[in-house]
Amino acid sequence: MELLKEIVPHTNRVAVLRDARNASGIGQFAAIQSVAPSGLELSAIGLRETSETERAIASFGRDPHGGLIVTASGFGANRPQWIATLAAQHNLPTVYPFRYFVSSGGLISYGPDFAKQFRQAAEYIDRILRGATPAELPVQAPTKYELVINLKTAKTLGLAIPAALLARADEVTE
Repeated sequence: MELLKEIVPHTNRVAVLRDARNASGIGQFAAIQSVAPSGLELSAIGLRETSETERAIASFGRDPHGGLIVTASGFGANRPQWIATLAAQHNLPTVYPFRYFVSSGGLISYGPDFAKQFRQAAEYIDRILRGATPAELPVQAPTKYELVINLKTAKTLGLAIPAALLARADEVTE
């Protein structure tokens, strides 16, 4: 939410693309609701069927000052190009959960560094193979998050990315 408001300060409507069929989709939407500033219209768009999602995004995109946040889900993760194209067609600045959405034409992503997570998983496997009891190993959350910005998409959407945000980015693509 913060990144979207930083890029497009006049945003007053945000739709969250989430999969309500799994608990994480509901939880992610609730987390976004909890940090939404007062006066911001927040709505959910289901990621379950392409035609239904396309209609909902088209309807949301008809009114000005809107933006999208895409939550992590299996449905969305398998369709980054499709979601990025829909957002661009309806001139909606969008924040994505993973960097590969930006590679597919998305505007900005902020999410865990998968390479770091894979290294952590390998360390766990090593510990288990050396005799550690899996149930005694602590649960680990991601420790590194990546901010990736696509300047070509920003230009297409007619957006100027603030210099402070560009300075914080881990990667800027053109």
